[in-house]
Amino acid sequence: MTDSEGPAKRAVRLALAVAAPVAAVCAALALYARWVRPRMLTWGATADEVSRAYPLDELIPDADSSVWTMAATLPAPPEKVWPWLAQMGYGRAGWYSWDRLDNAGKPSADHIVPEWQDVQVGQRMIEAADGRSWFTVELVEPDRTLVLRTTVELPSGRSVDPSGPLPRAYADGVWSFNLRPVPGGQTRLVARMRGKTRPELLIRPFGLVVGDPAHFILPPRPFHGLRTRVRAQACPRR
Repeated sequence: MTDSEGPAKRAVRLALAVAAPVAAVCAALALYARWVRPRMLTWGATADEVSRAYPLDELIPDADSSVWTMAATLPAPPEKVWPWLAQMGYGRAGWYSWDRLDNAGKPSADHIVPEWQDVQVGQRMIEAADGRSWFTVELVEPDRTLVLRTTVELPSGRSVDPSGPLPRAYADGVWSFNLRPVPGGQTRLVARMRGKTRPELLIRPFGLVVGDPAHFILPPRPFHGLRTRVRAQACPRR
């Protein structure tokens, strides 16, 4: 073996050692983009529900790829589901989700509270205990549609008025809850989220890696919380 063959073989081995993990990462990213991510963002929803337009989608006409549609069937008619949606918010019924994460550890309400039922357009639903962020109610159609909007400065997470001057970095999103009756006295609940981040080139990669998985972990949980509460209300213990 000549001296030149030794370095050449070492270079080949080094290239193969580097190529293997790079190929694995590329394959994982391709799998995530092609199979995992589309299913995360359409959890429980039919193709028709995903492709359909929902009220006030147009508030975010230039939504980036932060668009998800999730759905579930709840065991009660819309008029029995609506009161649970109307009373959401920190300091009210909570979000029926992971209470340690979004309700300061306090359990979300397990019953309908009459004084929290008068939800109005323009009203704020506080998001968390620090009170720095909130959802603004944009549309109220009892027993049918509730639309919330939040615009937050990044990275502080502080809510701002979307109609005023916007900070250099921000996230803007519309979250709609859409109820429709289905056979058997049940409700189909479809939640649609449309969002955008600016500057997109700097923030969007973080959203793909962290934001989208967080959307998958957090939003499905209220479906479970609502289903549990609606079922308990429909079939109370004797």
